[in-house]
Amino acid sequence: MTLDPTADLVTLLRSVVDVESVSGNEAPLADLVEEVLRRQPHLVVERDGDCVVARTDLGRDQRIVIAGHLDTVPVADNLPSWVSETPDGVMVHGRGTCDMKGGIAVALKLACELSAPGVDVTWIFYDNEEVESHRNGLGRLARNRPDLLASDLAVLMEPTAAEIEGGCQGTIRVRVNAAGQAAHSARSWMGHNAIHDLADVLARLAAHTPQEVEVEGLVYREGLNAVRIGGGVAGNVIPPEAWVEVNYRYAPDKTAEEALDQLDHLLGGQTCEVLDVSPAARPGLDQPLARAFVAAVGGQARPKYGWTDVARFSALGIPAVNYGPGDPSLAHRDDEHCPASHLERCAQGLRRLLA
Repeated sequence: MTLDPTADLVTLLRSVVDVESVSGNEAPLADLVEEVLRRQPHLVVERDGDCVVARTDLGRDQRIVIAGHLDTVPVADNLPSWVSETPDGVMVHGRGTCDMKGGIAVALKLACELSAPGVDVTWIFYDNEEVESHRNGLGRLARNRPDLLASDLAVLMEPTAAEIEGGCQGTIRVRVNAAGQAAHSARSWMGHNAIHDLADVLARLAAHTPQEVEVEGLVYREGLNAVRIGGGVAGNVIPPEAWVEVNYRYAPDKTAEEALDQLDHLLGGQTCEVLDVSPAARPGLDQPLARAFVAAVGGQARPKYGWTDVARFSALGIPAVNYGPGDPSLAHRDDEHCPASHLERCAQGLRRLLA
């Protein structure tokens, strides 16, 4: 199989989608992407694991990174891809059409098409975004070759319904553990019920009103929720242990350390086991290239709800935005799909910015 970057975007997207690339199995798709890019005389191509990087080297005054991940969540009887005609136009269906092979198709086509852009461009197609952070291909590239991420603006082609979404929320996951004493449930006074000890935490979470925080003109709605819970031994045993996992989605007005302090306050000082911390990213829309991008695309920039790899660029001092085809509310759903109109709109927006 080969990928044809001269094909229309619907055809190219279907070709990309039909190469299954669940996290950890990106190599076949990365091979095809690398093969296409190495045929382009205007690109310098490098590879780090299953992350493929292609760059122009035209001596321009500014450089823009366009990045997207090759992997998807597991397939659920939604491959190969298919197309439908709807009142809203052509839809491409199948795993990854929305998150985020629509963006990959647009980036791959433009990487081959734009041989003399007005800025230098680095195109990054990376692996393992949908899994644990330590496996993330963009993070690995930042550790191995930080020079390849150097730029004046980064555009991450996560699904945004072809609108610019600035920055991203940070995310923290903690586990609150409760310790009790096992006993026969007929003689419960001889034990101590660990599940009951979680009542205060659960009550705090249920009563919490999420904050709305304005950052650089964008309003981010925070979230604090119990996402998993467990405990108990059997139907006739007082539970000796119990736990609840809490997820805090915080606005980019806070550092990760400040968000951890805020979470400690919200949970009433409960002792927590920190499972995961990912920093937020400020929108960066006050930067000249970011403003130019908003002008090129048109419309009104929105806040990004959720965490994306723009945070990795933000940590390096590089303003970064999310911009890609597909409705983000369809990401990871078994019926995910991408409108052809989003593909065209994103391609046109990037052409205006880069050319």
